[in-house]
Amino acid sequence: MARPANSRGLVLNSRRETELIGEAIGRVLREGDVIALIGDLGAGKTALVHGIVSGLNAPPSVVTSPTFMLMHRYQGRLPLTHMDLYRLKSAEEAEAVGLAEAFTDDAVMAIEWADRFPTLLPSDRLEVRLSHRTFSTRSVQFTAQGTRARSLLARIRRAVPSVQKHGQPPRPGPRGKRKASLR
Repeated sequence: MARPANSRGLVLNSRRETELIGEAIGRVLREGDVIALIGDLGAGKTALVHGIVSGLNAPPSVVTSPTFMLMHRYQGRLPLTHMDLYRLKSAEEAEAVGLAEAFTDDAVMAIEWADRFPTLLPSDRLEVRLSHRTFSTRSVQFTAQGTRARSLLARIRRAVPSVQKHGQPPRPGPRGKRKASLR
């Protein structure tokens, strides 16, 4: 079965590859882009944001999971608001902490545990689903919801080859398929 044009996936073999894909994303982000991060504990959501911050030319060393603070803001080429909805119990609680007000046209938004309250998110967003494949590998599925997100996904697809040149070379996967490339 063919994958829809607004969806792409990849396999990452290490935390470093996750960060490199994040850097590629950070380099192509534009004001108003929204990234909805979905995945179990330890799937790589914060590692991806670490790379995004680096790609936005902000110091990645300051990136921490906002699980207890709920929100961090990083300043680079563009401001990035990094939210974590894990501890929130209801949509009302998410609204009370200012989720809706955090979406602005002059910043980028990355939301961990975005699947907890999808109705509160903008309809135009890039969903990034990370899942465990093995102890050290992750599967990442990008799904563009809306015109802006489809444009972002196209920019990410063009940026990924540069990630492979500057990071770890992709290793052959089963049946000779290359890993760490969007397909």
